[in-house]
Amino acid sequence: MEEAANVLFRIGPLEVTSTVTTMWAIIAVLGLISFLATRNLKEIPGPLQTGAEMAVGALRNFFEGTLGKEHTRKYLPIMGTFFVFIIVCNYSGILPGAGHLKGFAVPTACLSVTAGLGVVAFFTTHVIGVKERGLGPYLHSFANVKPVILVVLMLPLNLIEQVIRPVSLALRLYGNLYGEETVTEQLYEIFPIGAPLIMQVLSLLFCLLQAIVFTMLLSIYISEGLEEE
Repeated sequence: MEEAANVLFRIGPLEVTSTVTTMWAIIAVLGLISFLATRNLKEIPGPLQTGAEMAVGALRNFFEGTLGKEHTRKYLPIMGTFFVFIIVCNYSGILPGAGHLKGFAVPTACLSVTAGLGVVAFFTTHVIGVKERGLGPYLHSFANVKPVILVVLMLPLNLIEQVIRPVSLALRLYGNLYGEETVTEQLYEIFPIGAPLIMQVLSLLFCLLQAIVFTMLLSIYISEGLEEE
């Protein structure tokens, strides 16, 4: 019902909501910044290139803790995309008018968006696992249990766990962002002066933590899929 109320226009049978238009804007801004930061790389970088290099270095150091240097080098683009997109979506919620202006909604406070991220994370995990280890060995890892008689018990549990992981990622991100938005709105109605400002300040840390948790868990899942045992 809430999604239907946020429909701005339609493209054929497709409904375009305020969440979609906000994501389009975020993607456009990130794409423009990336283009400007990398179109003319120099040995003595300017401010934009310096900021981009610092961000890439920080993300590389962050993911090396779980994926290692070799795998981080190969998969930093997808992992970094997850992190940057999620954190920018999260921070869009602290901009003036977020959630109230027509055409402006916080994407990660929408379950369909976080569910989409969870699905992409699911396929990312298994595609990387198959690519690195091969289809046969990777599938065999789900039934690599001793004694063999336990395979009948553990295989279904392992498969259920793989399905639960993206669901957990999606619900955690959605629940935290939606809850934070709801609490802020309620505090604004009760204490219109002071309390919302405090919540906005806390949101700066809160939004960062949610991006860290999502991508850290994803990197752990990928790391587990890369293990030989």
